[in-house]
Amino acid sequence: RRKKMESFNVRPEDVKRFVSDSLVKVGATVGNAKTVADVLTAADLRGHYSHGLNRLDKYVNEIEKGFCNGQVSPVIIKETPSTAFVDGKDGLGMVVSKFCMDLAIAKAKQTGIAWVNCTASNHYGMAAWYVMRAAEEGLIGMNMTNSSPLQVPTRAKKIALGSNPISFAAPAKNGEVFVVDLATCNVAIGKVELNLRKGIDIPIGWGVDEDGKDTSDPSKVLNGGGLMPMGGTEETGGYKGYGLATMVDVLCGVLGGGPFGQHIKPWVEGVGKASLGHSFMALNPDCFAPGFQDRLSVMMEELRNLKPVDPSRPMMIAGDPELKFSKETEIKGYYSYPPKLIADLNEMAARIQVEPIRIIKKE
Repeated sequence: RRKKMESFNVRPEDVKRFVSDSLVKVGATVGNAKTVADVLTAADLRGHYSHGLNRLDKYVNEIEKGFCNGQVSPVIIKETPSTAFVDGKDGLGMVVSKFCMDLAIAKAKQTGIAWVNCTASNHYGMAAWYVMRAAEEGLIGMNMTNSSPLQVPTRAKKIALGSNPISFAAPAKNGEVFVVDLATCNVAIGKVELNLRKGIDIPIGWGVDEDGKDTSDPSKVLNGGGLMPMGGTEETGGYKGYGLATMVDVLCGVLGGGPFGQHIKPWVEGVGKASLGHSFMALNPDCFAPGFQDRLSVMMEELRNLKPVDPSRPMMIAGDPELKFSKETEIKGYYSYPPKLIADLNEMAARIQVEPIRIIKKE
């Protein structure tokens, strides 16, 4: 039986305070810092710790080095009633993405469907946060982004595509939402980094070493290796994840005239601007058959009610694990983090001179 890892517990309001203080200290506006804090804490609330507070030091470093501008707001380059092309101005990815998603929502309410693409953006955190905004407005939302090369395509020996996630959300009855948020590789790079911080192995199938061979060592994936496409090897369908990752880059980098594939900067500090591309779609289901939310609720419940192989592991649908985790976290009233993450961030806090994270208790 695996020994429980030690963790440090922190109140959500202090996580938000620390994120905002840190970003404002290095030059972000208060409003932009708040948007980032909202997205990072939402990720931790849903159990996506790889995309929450774990990401803060990267954003701080990129602002400090001048690769990301924490003060700018995105600008519409051109638009039609149902489309828009946006210049992110190398701003914080969350700020750019919130702007684009909200623009798509506004347009879809008028035209029924909208697609917004942006260029010159940065890492935008948890993709689901944006599409859930569409679902809250009664719309279907979808988004995707390219990213730094991290994925080794089927039959290749080196990284050439990003994790290139896709997220989708649709509103059901009584405020329930069907949410899908997935990378087009078997796992996001942040989960490999988190295992390295915790000092534990990764499962076979997550990544490969510099020779393209399966490895359970997260440091080998992060140093010369790469992530496997969704599906794993060619024999187990990895070419499908490879194809999806390519599709995402077509709709993000290629469509927006920005870097794509191997032309995007590497996932390391101090090598230049990311210039990422994102795409956002909003669709009004009322433009089609009536009763969409009712039917979606029926479908969700039918899937949940399927007889499980193991009665101790009840059926779930996409988004259920995160919903369960968020409810449990809200009851506890705190987030739990690896001690090394808190130590690293408090070291950063001392360097930039902001109040450190307040730990309420250790477990």
